[in-house]
Amino acid sequence: MSNPAWIDGVHSDLSEAKVSIEDRGYLLGDGIYEVIRIYNRQPFYLAAHLERMERSAAAIRIEIPYAKTELETAISELIAKSSYADGYIYMQLTRGSAKRDHLFPGNAKPTLVMYVRELPPLPDLENVNPAACITVPDERWLNCYIKTINLLPNLLARQKAHESGAIEALFYRPGGLLTEGTRSNLFAVIDGVVYTHPATNLILPGITREIVIGLIQKLGIPLKEESFNLDHVRKASEVWITSTTLEVQPINSIDHSELGYPCPGETCLQLMKEFRSLVVEAR
Repeated sequence: MSNPAWIDGVHSDLSEAKVSIEDRGYLLGDGIYEVIRIYNRQPFYLAAHLERMERSAAAIRIEIPYAKTELETAISELIAKSSYADGYIYMQLTRGSAKRDHLFPGNAKPTLVMYVRELPPLPDLENVNPAACITVPDERWLNCYIKTINLLPNLLARQKAHESGAIEALFYRPGGLLTEGTRSNLFAVIDGVVYTHPATNLILPGITREIVIGLIQKLGIPLKEESFNLDHVRKASEVWITSTTLEVQPINSIDHSELGYPCPGETCLQLMKEFRSLVVEAR
């Protein structure tokens, strides 16, 4: 089975997997999700992803109908059924299937869907290409810390980035305050200090973000989890983004303007090497 799927304990191929047309995720975006990277048939930082999933579910008042050990077993079985060494697991939890109504249904059982897809390995460090970003106004809601399936503003922003030749769109709030990307967290080295937006309601605290923060602290590099604006980042000596699929991605252009420094910079390259070492250890 190349792309195995799992829906509430039932296994099938992804091409045959189905949920109800009245599932509230489909009708109302009433759900959350997680994406877990697989390296050499092993889920990377699985516990951290499951813990974040619990926080997101609690925030929108959905009770996960499976114990953590049951989820771990189901994920292991999915990976075993897959033919991929490197890939990702997508998990989506919705409030379940019920007659369409904005009010929470009283008798709906949450629906949990999981499946595996292949993801080619990222290039070796010497072949990593710096990337471009654009900036867009952050028009999303104020609970970005919840990993909700309501992603339309992110989709529109990332499509705009793609059409302009950029890899990512970075959101900014009033006053040019940068928060995060459509699928990533943002880091910048400003006057020798690494800055990243604090883990408030304005960002989704990425698992890769937390890993990189831990590496920065381990290496003794000055770090501030503080907000910064567009003017600051344009004067930065290094900029990078992090995500489950991108790992640590150096950025050399924002809004079609070259940032004017060697890329990847010394700090970014060091973190890329340290992150790849963690991946090797996990295998």
